[in-house]
Amino acid sequence: MRRRHLAPEEESEVNMTPMLDVVFIMLIFFIVTASFVKESGIEVTRQYASQAEKKESANIFIAIAENGQVWIDKRMVDVRAVRSNIERLHAENPQGSVVIQADRASKNGILVQVLDAAKAAKVENVSLAAEGDA
Repeated sequence: MRRRHLAPEEESEVNMTPMLDVVFIMLIFFIVTASFVKESGIEVTRQYASQAEKKESANIFIAIAENGQVWIDKRMVDVRAVRSNIERLHAENPQGSVVIQADRASKNGILVQVLDAAKAAKVENVSLAAEGDA
């Protein structure tokens, strides 16, 4: 009798290297292009304004709490140090703007001091956040 020698079947594999390369490139792309939202650090109850407009390109958020505390970048800042903090953050992104989120129960005097510090830091685009229909 004649015995047949069967050749072992070739094992087929899927080459994962190109797919992993594409996934890593996409991951890097999304990390680089993601816009990171900076928050002021506290939640404030904003005043309502019927003519409020949505602002997309703000990068420096300053919050004024109802008890007068000023928050920038999730940390409490003394009112006298607001200007230097704004200058530092504005140097990181010169095209950015400042948005001040003042609680409706906060004092106007502190709001004026923060506005003055933003203008003294040579920031041209300063806005006051409000609740609205927009």
